[in-house]
Amino acid sequence: MSIKLIAESGVVGAGGAGFPTHVKLSGRGDVVVVNAAECEPLLHKDKELIRFYADRLISGLSVAMRLVGAERGIFGVKRKYVDVIERLSSGFRSGGGMEVIPLDDTYPAGDELILIYETLGRVVAPGGIPISVGAVVLNAETAFNVSAAVEGKPVTEKFISVSGSVVHPCTLCVPVGVSLFEAVEAAGGVTIDDPVFVVGGAMMGYIESDLSKPVIKTTGGIIVLPKDHFVVQRKLWDWGKAKRVGRASCDQCSFCTELCPRNLLGHPIEPHRAMRSLGFSESGRSDVLGTQFCCECNLCSYCSCPEGLDPRSVCAENKRRILEELRAGGKRWENPPFRKERSSQHFRNRRIPTERLIRKIGLSSYPNKAPLSAGILSTDKVVIPLRQHIGVISTPVIDKGDKVNKGDLIARKSETGIGANIHASISGKVTNVSKDFIEIRA
Repeated sequence: MSIKLIAESGVVGAGGAGFPTHVKLSGRGDVVVVNAAECEPLLHKDKELIRFYADRLISGLSVAMRLVGAERGIFGVKRKYVDVIERLSSGFRSGGGMEVIPLDDTYPAGDELILIYETLGRVVAPGGIPISVGAVVLNAETAFNVSAAVEGKPVTEKFISVSGSVVHPCTLCVPVGVSLFEAVEAAGGVTIDDPVFVVGGAMMGYIESDLSKPVIKTTGGIIVLPKDHFVVQRKLWDWGKAKRVGRASCDQCSFCTELCPRNLLGHPIEPHRAMRSLGFSESGRSDVLGTQFCCECNLCSYCSCPEGLDPRSVCAENKRRILEELRAGGKRWENPPFRKERSSQHFRNRRIPTERLIRKIGLSSYPNKAPLSAGILSTDKVVIPLRQHIGVISTPVIDKGDKVNKGDLIARKSETGIGANIHASISGKVTNVSKDFIEIRA
């Protein structure tokens, strides 16, 4: 019954690509891990959720454990957040099989394969997923939404951090579909004349110039930075520049590979070999085959490379090309090299401390906190996209002119493919229904 409620409530991964949670919890595993590592600099919404709603997250973990048949439940939280760990630990029921495993303050501790190794000591093979080692991983906010779903409450709000050059860095609870502009204004507005808006994290987020775009179920945060900031300038590099500069300047030091998180798990991803392929055209294909296992964390480009090059973009471009070629031929890389022993040999002493990363990418002058603001941000209009998740786009079940209440189903998931239901995040009148979105005005 809980699976049905979770599906009906439209719960998806609250970060990343938005994988429908009812599908993930239909599998079987011996442990559920709640990812509260939140390693992206300046983002704090998961920690704030635990500080204020620990009981609900514990309830969500309990539901997930029961559904997948797990006897063990883990919260992965950085050890420096003592109050968060105490808040969780004090809420555990004796004999409930739950615990907190403190994590080192490194990036990218929140990568789910890194998290599994840190908490369980299990290494997921190249191309594998957590369930292959008996683990199910949920984002902290996803656990929150699972708890709400079994009480019959669909996903209508999103927690996001707004940080950087704003008056009051904070974490907000906002209706799904509210504009990015309104979220920034709720943080007091910007404090600089040339703001650039990074949606997501400084490391893996993207630049958004249109602030009328909506907050969706997977939005984690908004970071406001000046146009000349290092992070902004690197995100503005196009493929042509990354290729040209990389071909001319890479000296094959291999720091990008030696500090690559997935390489440290033994996966055959070697960014320096992908860089080498820039100078050897087609003969580089064998050098870049391992790029399909790149997690695109940007550590190589923003921190590891002493020349300031962009191995991440080179890996991502080759990853796209290689996967297209393999799929076109109906093939996959069978039995890729897997140096599992590498994790025990090098993992601990080659992690990047978050504080060092923050200094390296020029964020140390910004307050590294974002306290939760009370209440839900009020708005008179939402634009709710019909695709906020992996899989098939949702189908509207309402028409222009209809009146809806908050929580009403407005778009239904596909019956034949992976998808997620979508609900009204405010009460009002439906003013537009298109193939891409539904607009509601209060």
